[in-house]
Amino acid sequence: MNNKQFIAELAQRMGYSLTDTQKLIFQLVDAMGDSFMEGNTIIVQNFGSFEVKKRLERIMVNPTTGQRMLVPPKLTLGFKISPTWRGKLKFGGTE
Repeated sequence: MNNKQFIAELAQRMGYSLTDTQKLIFQLVDAMGDSFMEGNTIIVQNFGSFEVKKRLERIMVNPTTGQRMLVPPKLTLGFKISPTWRGKLKFGGTE
C-alpha cells in the first residue's frame, strides 16, 4: 500500500475528504518528527512505541580492504510493536 492508497483508505473509513485526511497525516508526521528531535518517545496505544536511540561511536572494518574506520555516534529511530499486534502477526492475523 503506497501513500495515496493509505490516505484514500483512511479518508473512506473516517468520512473525511482526501485533502483533509492528507493534511491530518502530514501534521501528524510533522508533530512526531518534532517530538523525535527533542528526544521524546511516542507510544501509540495498542500499536507500539517509537523511541529515539543513541548509537555509540564504534570501529568498523571494511571486509574487502581490512581497513578499520571510525563510525561517529548517531541517533536512530526504533520501533517496538505492541504485544497485541505481535501476537496477531505471529499467527497470521488469526488471533
